[in-house]
Amino acid sequence: MHPADHPARRRLSAALDNLADTFRGTTVHPDEYNCDCHWGSSEEVSLLKTPDVELEPDLLRRTWQAVDWTDHAAVLRRILPQFATVLVAGRARALSGLHEAGYCFARGRWQEWSDDQADAVRDFLHAWWVQSLTDPDAIVPAHEVFLVCAEASGTVGPWLAEAVAEWEYELLGDSLPWGGCWYEHDEEEMRAELVGWLLEHAAVRLRESGASADLRHRIRLLGLTEEDRWTDPHWPGHRY
Repeated sequence: MHPADHPARRRLSAALDNLADTFRGTTVHPDEYNCDCHWGSSEEVSLLKTPDVELEPDLLRRTWQAVDWTDHAAVLRRILPQFATVLVAGRARALSGLHEAGYCFARGRWQEWSDDQADAVRDFLHAWWVQSLTDPDAIVPAHEVFLVCAEASGTVGPWLAEAVAEWEYELLGDSLPWGGCWYEHDEEEMRAELVGWLLEHAAVRLRESGASADLRHRIRLLGLTEEDRWTDPHWPGHRY
């Protein structure tokens, strides 16, 4: 498969394009201000009041890390297309970890925005999470993307459920859900460890997060072997 044809990468690219379209032309409030000593100059603030001007990397970093904006939601909307692109490219680094980027989303209370804006943010987070789980060339490790998504949304359930949903096909086929390094690791041992964890911990969490009954049954099926699994009335009909 050509890298550009990876379905998760196409989905993420479309989500980034949608962010750019949705937030095109946004600016911060005309009276927005931040400390000259700690954040930056009045000339830099003026860039946030100018739509669609790309910020240089250090200014973008200072902007999304700042916690003292008068209207943080407006600031986030202004920088969001560029900020998301930088996140996906692995260029958004913070002193204490990438979860700080999730704090920026949370401070913006994006779930309270208009439907089209909130949907654009939600679609981006889900597309990035799926890409981190399924694309072998994903730049940002899945555990870091998980931190951003969990902090941005204030919940972990949907992200764990989505990971399980992405992995169940390969796991039910007795394979790892990613391309393992067979000459360095015992793939079967790794799969068994993952399945054991899912069987012990995932069922309750999936139920609490509102995951579908079908998905919960597929995790249960991981505890069955061979014919017992394939003849179970909840076998999803996968073919390998």
